[in-house]
Amino acid sequence: MATITLKGNPIHTSGDLPAVGTKAPDFRLTKADLSDVGLKDYAGKVKILNIVPSLDTGTCAASARAFEIKAGSVPGAVVLTVSRDLPFAQARFCKAEGIEHVVTLSALRDLAFGKDWGVAIVDGPMAGLLSRAVAVLDAADRVVYTQQVPEIAQEPDYAAALEAARKAAMSSY
Repeated sequence: MATITLKGNPIHTSGDLPAVGTKAPDFRLTKADLSDVGLKDYAGKVKILNIVPSLDTGTCAASARAFEIKAGSVPGAVVLTVSRDLPFAQARFCKAEGIEHVVTLSALRDLAFGKDWGVAIVDGPMAGLLSRAVAVLDAADRVVYTQQVPEIAQEPDYAAALEAARKAAMSSY
């Protein structure tokens, strides 16, 4: 269980992010077209998982926009923004914000994602949502970087995540 804060008040997650060097837990998440996908659907790509509580919040929206702009600098990488928002809401957000390259995925049908990845918020006013975290997986789905953002209102360390993704992309060639 990780302890994070919401405006300085402690809240807890269901566990810890997968350890660097381990095989990433698979998932079944829902795309905007209501199809379900898992890690196999992104086989051979470096994956940046931008895990957020809700795209309806300023910080979550900012992280999706930032990864939209910055992740293009990593060849062979895909950004997967994961939240418990409904796929319809995610699609509206992407259309309104001009998000074209980030893939939004909903934990609508797979509530196990939060537990398996250690990011389900278990108490406080955001209980039931996902914490703000980033995980980078190499092309073989090994975890090469994680960050559990300590204060939910903070943006993640984009530079560190993108550097880890670049290194993973370079080692896959």
